Amino acid sequence: MPAFPGEPVDDIAAALTAIPSGTPVSEVARRLLDLFTGGSIAPGTRLPPERQLSASLGVGRSAVREALAALELLGIVDVRPGSGTYLRGAASELLPQTLRWGLLIGERNTAQLLELREGLEIFVARLAAARADAAIIERLEKSVERMRASIDDLATFARADLDFHHALAEAAGNETLTDHVHVVRSLLQVYADRAVHDPAHAEQAVAEHGAVLDAVRAGDPDAAASAMAIHMSTATTRLLDA
Repeated sequence: MPAFPGEPVDDIAAALTAIPSGTPVSEVARRLLDLFTGGSIAPGTRLPPERQLSASLGVGRSAVREALAALELLGIVDVRPGSGTYLRGAASELLPQTLRWGLLIGERNTAQLLELREGLEIFVARLAAARADAAIIERLEKSVERMRASIDDLATFARADLDFHHALAEAAGNETLTDHVHVVRSLLQVYADRAVHDPAHAEQAVAEHGAVLDAVRAGDPDAAASAMAIHMSTATTRLLDA
Protein backbone atom coordinates (compact mmCIF):
# COMPACT_ATOMS: atom_id res chain seq x y z
CA MET A 1 0.00 0.00 0.00
CA PRO A 2 2.54 2.61 -1.06
CA ALA A 3 1.59 6.20 -0.29
CA PHE A 4 3.73 7.84 -2.95
CA PRO A 5 4.97 6.82 -6.42
CA GLY A 6 8.07 4.83 -7.10
CA GLU A 7 9.18 2.16 -4.66
CA PRO A 8 8.66 3.62 -1.16
CA VAL A 9 10.04 0.51 0.47
CA ASP A 10 13.33 0.97 -1.37
CA ASP A 11 13.32 4.73 -0.70
CA ILE A 12 12.89 4.15 3.02
CA ALA A 13 15.62 1.54 3.11
CA ALA A 14 17.97 3.83 1.19
CA ALA A 15 17.35 6.66 3.66
CA LEU A 16 18.61 4.53 6.53
CA THR A 17 22.34 4.23 7.07
CA ALA A 18 24.23 1.62 9.04
CA ILE A 19 24.66 2.14 12.75
CA PRO A 20 27.45 0.70 14.93
CA SER A 21 27.36 -2.99 15.69
CA GLY A 22 26.11 -3.84 19.14
CA THR A 23 23.74 -0.88 19.05
CA PRO A 24 20.81 -1.30 21.46
CA VAL A 25 17.26 -1.63 20.27
CA SER A 26 16.56 1.91 21.51
CA GLU A 27 18.98 3.35 18.96
CA VAL A 28 17.33 1.39 16.15
CA ALA A 29 14.00 2.87 17.27
CA ARG A 30 15.51 6.36 17.39
CA ARG A 31 16.80 6.03 13.84
CA LEU A 32 13.41 4.89 12.59
CA LEU A 33 11.66 7.70 14.46
CA ASP A 34 13.97 10.30 12.94
CA LEU A 35 12.96 9.05 9.52
CA PHE A 36 9.24 8.83 10.31
CA THR A 37 9.02 12.35 11.74
CA GLY A 38 10.99 13.96 8.92
CA GLY A 39 7.80 14.47 6.93
CA SER A 40 8.94 12.60 3.82
CA ILE A 41 6.89 9.47 4.49
CA ALA A 42 3.12 9.68 4.15
CA PRO A 43 0.75 8.01 6.62
CA GLY A 44 -0.20 4.55 5.44
CA THR A 45 3.15 3.89 3.79
CA ARG A 46 4.26 0.28 4.07
CA LEU A 47 7.70 -0.05 5.60
CA PRO A 48 10.42 -2.31 4.24
CA PRO A 49 10.44 -5.88 5.59
CA GLU A 50 12.59 -6.66 8.62
CA ARG A 51 15.23 -8.24 6.42
CA GLN A 52 15.68 -5.07 4.36
CA LEU A 53 15.66 -2.77 7.40
CA SER A 54 18.20 -5.02 9.08
CA ALA A 55 20.51 -4.83 6.07
CA SER A 56 20.15 -1.04 5.76
CA LEU A 57 20.86 -0.43 9.43
CA GLY A 58 23.54 -3.09 9.73
CA VAL A 59 21.92 -4.72 12.74
CA GLY A 60 20.34 -8.08 13.44
CA ARG A 61 16.74 -8.72 12.54
CA SER A 62 15.87 -9.26 16.20
CA ALA A 63 16.84 -5.65 17.00
CA VAL A 64 14.62 -4.39 14.18
CA ARG A 65 11.78 -6.65 15.29
CA GLU A 66 11.97 -5.42 18.90
CA ALA A 67 12.19 -1.77 17.82
CA LEU A 68 9.12 -2.12 15.60
CA ALA A 69 7.25 -3.89 18.40
CA ALA A 70 7.98 -0.97 20.72
CA LEU A 71 6.87 1.54 18.10
CA GLU A 72 3.66 -0.42 17.62
CA LEU A 73 2.92 -0.20 21.34
CA LEU A 74 3.34 3.56 21.11
CA GLY A 75 0.88 3.72 18.23
CA ILE A 76 3.47 4.90 15.72
CA VAL A 77 3.32 1.92 13.37
CA ASP A 78 0.65 -0.64 12.60
CA VAL A 79 1.78 -4.25 12.17
CA ARG A 80 -0.63 -6.21 9.98
CA PRO A 81 0.08 -9.96 9.93
CA GLY A 82 0.54 -11.21 6.40
CA SER A 83 0.63 -7.69 5.00
CA GLY A 84 3.46 -5.73 6.58
CA THR A 85 4.20 -2.79 8.86
CA TYR A 86 2.69 0.61 8.09
CA LEU A 87 3.30 4.15 9.34
CA ARG A 88 0.15 5.22 11.17
CA GLY A 89 0.12 9.02 11.44
CA ALA A 90 1.48 12.19 9.92
CA ALA A 91 4.71 13.65 11.31
CA SER A 92 2.85 16.21 13.43
CA GLU A 93 0.62 13.51 14.94
CA LEU A 94 3.64 11.48 15.99
CA LEU A 95 5.16 14.26 18.13
CA PRO A 96 3.64 13.33 21.52
CA GLN A 97 4.55 9.65 21.17
CA THR A 98 8.00 10.51 19.83
CA LEU A 99 8.75 12.90 22.67
CA ARG A 100 7.59 10.39 25.27
CA TRP A 101 9.69 7.64 23.67
CA GLY A 102 12.77 9.85 23.47
CA LEU A 103 12.53 10.78 27.14
CA LEU A 104 11.83 7.24 28.26
CA ILE A 105 14.75 5.63 26.41
CA GLY A 106 17.22 8.41 27.16
CA GLU A 107 19.21 8.79 30.32
CA ARG A 108 16.34 10.17 32.27
CA ASN A 109 17.53 12.64 34.86
CA THR A 110 14.85 13.86 37.23
CA ALA A 111 16.58 17.18 37.87
CA GLN A 112 16.79 17.84 34.13
CA LEU A 113 13.13 16.95 33.63
CA LEU A 114 12.19 19.34 36.43
CA GLU A 115 14.27 22.06 34.81
CA LEU A 116 12.52 21.43 31.50
CA ARG A 117 9.11 21.49 33.16
CA GLU A 118 9.92 24.79 34.84
CA GLY A 119 10.76 26.47 31.55
CA LEU A 120 7.69 25.07 29.81
CA GLU A 121 5.27 26.02 32.59
CA ILE A 122 6.63 29.57 32.79
CA PHE A 123 6.17 30.01 29.05
CA VAL A 124 2.67 28.53 29.27
CA ALA A 125 1.74 31.04 32.00
CA ARG A 126 3.05 33.92 29.89
CA LEU A 127 0.99 32.87 26.87
CA ALA A 128 -2.08 32.13 28.97
CA ALA A 129 -2.06 35.64 30.43
CA ALA A 130 -2.12 37.05 26.91
CA ARG A 131 -4.72 34.64 25.50
CA ALA A 132 -7.03 33.37 28.24
CA ASP A 133 -10.73 34.04 27.74
CA ALA A 134 -13.45 34.32 30.36
CA ALA A 135 -14.23 30.60 30.26
CA ILE A 136 -10.61 29.64 30.97
CA ILE A 137 -10.34 32.17 33.77
CA GLU A 138 -13.47 30.69 35.34
CA ARG A 139 -11.92 27.20 35.15
CA LEU A 140 -8.75 28.49 36.80
CA GLU A 141 -10.78 30.14 39.55
CA LYS A 142 -12.72 26.94 40.21
CA SER A 143 -9.51 24.92 40.34
CA VAL A 144 -8.01 27.25 42.94
CA GLU A 145 -11.26 27.14 44.93
CA ARG A 146 -11.17 23.33 44.90
CA MET A 147 -7.55 23.36 46.00
CA ARG A 148 -8.36 25.70 48.86
CA ALA A 149 -11.31 23.54 49.93
CA SER A 150 -9.31 20.30 49.87
CA ILE A 151 -6.18 21.21 51.82
CA ASP A 152 -6.92 18.29 54.14
CA ASP A 153 -7.70 15.92 51.24
CA LEU A 154 -4.45 15.79 49.31
CA ALA A 155 -5.69 13.41 46.60
CA THR A 156 -8.48 15.83 45.67
CA PHE A 157 -6.02 18.69 46.03
CA ALA A 158 -3.65 17.07 43.53
CA ARG A 159 -6.44 16.64 40.96
CA ALA A 160 -7.43 20.29 41.29
CA ASP A 161 -3.78 21.30 40.93
CA LEU A 162 -3.51 19.26 37.73
CA ASP A 163 -6.74 20.75 36.38
CA PHE A 164 -5.34 24.24 36.93
CA HIS A 165 -2.24 23.48 34.88
CA HIS A 166 -4.30 21.78 32.15
CA ALA A 167 -6.51 24.87 31.87
CA LEU A 168 -3.44 27.11 31.66
CA ALA A 169 -1.98 24.96 28.90
CA GLU A 170 -5.25 25.09 26.98
CA ALA A 171 -5.31 28.87 27.34
CA ALA A 172 -1.82 29.10 25.87
CA GLY A 173 -3.30 27.96 22.56
CA ASN A 174 -0.23 26.05 21.39
CA GLU A 175 -0.90 22.33 20.97
CA THR A 176 2.75 21.42 20.47
CA LEU A 177 3.71 23.20 23.69
CA THR A 178 0.81 21.52 25.47
CA ASP A 179 1.97 18.09 24.27
CA HIS A 180 5.44 18.74 25.68
CA VAL A 181 4.06 19.91 29.03
CA HIS A 182 1.77 16.89 29.39
CA VAL A 183 4.50 14.41 28.52
CA VAL A 184 7.00 15.89 30.97
CA ARG A 185 4.37 16.10 33.70
CA SER A 186 3.38 12.46 33.15
CA LEU A 187 6.99 11.34 33.46
CA LEU A 188 7.29 13.22 36.75
CA GLN A 189 3.90 12.13 38.10
CA VAL A 190 5.34 9.51 40.42
CA TYR A 191 7.23 12.34 42.16
CA ALA A 192 4.45 14.91 41.85
CA ASP A 193 1.98 12.68 43.68
CA ARG A 194 4.25 12.86 46.74
CA ALA A 195 5.26 16.52 46.46
CA VAL A 196 2.50 18.09 48.55
CA HIS A 197 2.29 15.87 51.60
CA ASP A 198 1.07 18.17 54.38
CA PRO A 199 -1.42 21.05 54.78
CA ALA A 200 1.35 23.65 55.10
CA HIS A 201 2.69 22.77 51.66
CA ALA A 202 -0.85 22.76 50.30
CA GLU A 203 -1.56 26.24 51.65
CA GLN A 204 1.63 27.55 50.08
CA ALA A 205 0.70 25.97 46.75
CA VAL A 206 -2.76 27.55 46.88
CA ALA A 207 -1.20 30.97 47.38
CA GLU A 208 1.21 30.41 44.49
CA HIS A 209 -1.56 29.29 42.14
CA GLY A 210 -3.64 32.25 43.27
CA ALA A 211 -0.83 34.60 42.25
CA VAL A 212 -0.67 33.03 38.79
CA LEU A 213 -4.46 33.32 38.51
CA ASP A 214 -4.39 37.00 39.49
CA ALA A 215 -1.80 37.73 36.79
CA VAL A 216 -3.72 35.82 34.12
CA ARG A 217 -6.96 37.53 35.12
CA ALA A 218 -5.18 40.90 34.81
CA GLY A 219 -3.81 39.97 31.39
CA ASP A 220 -0.23 40.57 32.58
CA PRO A 221 2.18 38.09 30.90
CA ASP A 222 5.25 39.28 32.82
CA ALA A 223 3.52 38.94 36.18
CA ALA A 224 2.15 35.52 35.22
CA ALA A 225 5.60 34.29 34.22
CA SER A 226 7.10 35.66 37.44
CA ALA A 227 4.40 34.05 39.60
CA MET A 228 4.84 30.72 37.84
CA ALA A 229 8.62 30.93 38.26
CA ILE A 230 8.15 31.29 42.01
CA HIS A 231 5.71 28.37 42.08
CA MET A 232 8.00 26.17 39.98
CA SER A 233 10.96 26.93 42.24
CA THR A 234 9.19 25.81 45.40
CA ALA A 235 7.47 22.89 43.63
CA THR A 236 10.81 21.66 42.29
CA THR A 237 12.34 21.82 45.75
CA ARG A 238 9.45 19.79 47.16
CA LEU A 239 9.70 17.24 44.37
CA LEU A 240 13.41 16.72 44.86
CA ASP A 241 12.92 16.39 48.62
CA ALA A 242 9.96 14.02 48.28
